[in-house]
Amino acid sequence: MSHLAVLPILIPLFAASLALFFEHRRFGMVPQRIVAWGSLAAMLAVAGVLLARASTGDVSVYLLGDWPARLGIVLMVDRLSALMLLVGLLLGAACLLHACAGWDKRAPHFHAFFQFQLMGLNGAFLTGDIFNLFVFFEVLLISSYGLMLSGGRGERLRAGLHYVTFNIAASTLFLIALGLLYGLLGSLNMAELSVRVAQLPPGDVALVQAATGLLFVVFCAKAALLPMYFWLPDTYTHAPAAVAGLFAIMTKVGLYAVLRLGTLSFGASGPLDGFAWPALLVLGAVTLVLAALGVLAANRLRALAAYLVLGSAATLFVAFSLGTAGTIGAGLYYLVHSSFAGAALFLLADVIRRRRGRAGDRKDVIAALPDKTVPGLLFLVAAVSLAGLPPLSGFIGKLLLLDAVPAGPRTFWIWLLVLGTSFLMLVGLARAGTRLFWRVEPWPDASPEKQAAFTPAGELASAPSRPLETAAIVLLLAYGVALVLAAAPVLAYTQATAGQLQAPADYVEHIRAAAPVLRKP
Repeated sequence: MSHLAVLPILIPLFAASLALFFEHRRFGMVPQRIVAWGSLAAMLAVAGVLLARASTGDVSVYLLGDWPARLGIVLMVDRLSALMLLVGLLLGAACLLHACAGWDKRAPHFHAFFQFQLMGLNGAFLTGDIFNLFVFFEVLLISSYGLMLSGGRGERLRAGLHYVTFNIAASTLFLIALGLLYGLLGSLNMAELSVRVAQLPPGDVALVQAATGLLFVVFCAKAALLPMYFWLPDTYTHAPAAVAGLFAIMTKVGLYAVLRLGTLSFGASGPLDGFAWPALLVLGAVTLVLAALGVLAANRLRALAAYLVLGSAATLFVAFSLGTAGTIGAGLYYLVHSSFAGAALFLLADVIRRRRGRAGDRKDVIAALPDKTVPGLLFLVAAVSLAGLPPLSGFIGKLLLLDAVPAGPRTFWIWLLVLGTSFLMLVGLARAGTRLFWRVEPWPDASPEKQAAFTPAGELASAPSRPLETAAIVLLLAYGVALVLAAAPVLAYTQATAGQLQAPADYVEHIRAAAPVLRKP
């Protein structure tokens, strides 16, 4: 039981190796799928145990190789890391179910890449060291390159190469920031950094602020914050459905890193307390407005889903930057909701794209949609949740966020921002639903080009729907319903998580009790 913290990293590592062994065509897909589901089931069981332990408020520390924390690899499990671990695995289960409907046959090494992706995500959430955060970032990014480019050509290949280039540049910047921080502070352990920053000599404050700002630029780039968000809509639009669904948690990794380091390593009383949060609040607000306009302007359902993911990340930047326990707790609840709902819309967009044949998921091309009842109902549930309408989880998350906004001159503007952008997103979703499910014939005043583009149902070269794909979408939407039914315990957990994050001194004492090798500089 003392080794549970390392199992979410080891299980997918060995599963990926087994998946590679079974890739020969004489085995078929069944052994790979058995390995994938067995690995996921084991990780979910471990994540459940870790969440139960973390809910008591204890912080578990695991020293790999029993090296001192300031020298070796340390894993930490607290409320936040346990929550993120479970959310990522639940999302992975739905995406794997969708892929097992047949797409995994067409993507070389899909199951190996998928397991490595989960390994990188799990490691990023569990690590207590910034350098190893970089290592796990690279593991999940390299896996995502393979998933994005696997079997791709044309627009997907172009978008994938842009995605790879952008992230390589960000990773290079990440290494530079790590070198500066290590040279200035002598450690990259998150808990020890909080002690060293608090005792920083006045002459080094400006240099540490510059290195920290560089590090935050990297995290904000990976979380797609303005002005570094331009890669996200194109990448997510052209990614395969199961991959795009899993990517819904990728922006949250950058947000997790900002929240973790901003509260633990640089949030203790000291010269960096509150560093960068005012700027992140402004940039998050502007990104949210641009994302809402992108939802209105998107002419493809997948692009609309990508802008909704961008909007959810911007909303979380606003919530976390306000810096109160209430806004952080509400933001964590909204993070869970938006990960599931955004992924559900990506998977649904793929089903609609194939059912409409040559028209795909384009809103500006008129085409009949065969058997539209089930996709229409699923879209309605997803749209209500993503727009923040009652009674689903999106409404609860935004309501709690607005209620927790501290009184002051910013209160009116935060309310206006959240409600105004929610309305724009609602309009964009309503227009998409109208054009995809209601207006399936050219209207009288349509332009000649749109009249000519109309495709009757009998002439669609559409693919039949697959039960596993529908089941994956239903599973993700069921997560959202469960968030509503279990809102009280989930909110109690997220509020307790926010309280733990805002007490970095207690956090460091937990770490020191388990790993007394942490020392003052």
